[in-house]
Amino acid sequence: MYMVTSVHLPVIGKIIEASREGPYLSLALTLNPDVIVDINEKSSRSPKERGEISGKGILVNPSIPSLLDAMLRLVYLLDTPADIDMLAPLAIREIFYRVLQGEQGALIRQFAVIGSYAQGISNAIHLINRNYSQPLVIEELAAQVSMSPTTFHKQFKRVTAMSPLQYQKTIRLQTARRLLLTEGLDAATAGFRVGYESPSQFSRECARLFGRPPMSDIQQLRDSLGRG
Repeated sequence: MYMVTSVHLPVIGKIIEASREGPYLSLALTLNPDVIVDINEKSSRSPKERGEISGKGILVNPSIPSLLDAMLRLVYLLDTPADIDMLAPLAIREIFYRVLQGEQGALIRQFAVIGSYAQGISNAIHLINRNYSQPLVIEELAAQVSMSPTTFHKQFKRVTAMSPLQYQKTIRLQTARRLLLTEGLDAATAGFRVGYESPSQFSRECARLFGRPPMSDIQQLRDSLGRG
């Protein structure tokens, strides 16, 4: 299986099975929009137009032999470092090509099409992540990506499976969690840092998302890391 995320999504993953005998190996590559455009221009499949509906921002598909072969050739280059500069870009481009030619390729290509709904949502997500601690005004954000508020809300939820306000809230809470874990802040300070004005509201929403109040959640995380 392989996963493609066409926008930044506030999701949390966990490795549930790995051992010395059966180690977990993952490979993460950044899909450059310019490469998408170039591959699209040289292939027979064309992207959807602006008037069509944008797809989900995260996709999971079964790997095909040709894709796995390209990925393995990229990994095996670690055994011959002298070949990396010359051959790695070719293997990476082939991986992108195989993904774009897959059944979800049309959805992925939308995010590189100037003026598409998908690219507009991608730009909006970038703006939210850059200014997550500031109040979110939907009308202003929709205008920045040239959509009506109604269309923006509909397309945003289609891509992310959450509303813009829910997305911002999740980004705030995940950022606060990282601050609590890595910088040793108290809960009130972390909440203020990410945009909350009320410590009690921050604590309630943190418990709703992570299952525990802020400091209990952080202690549980530290305990689990210690056991690892």
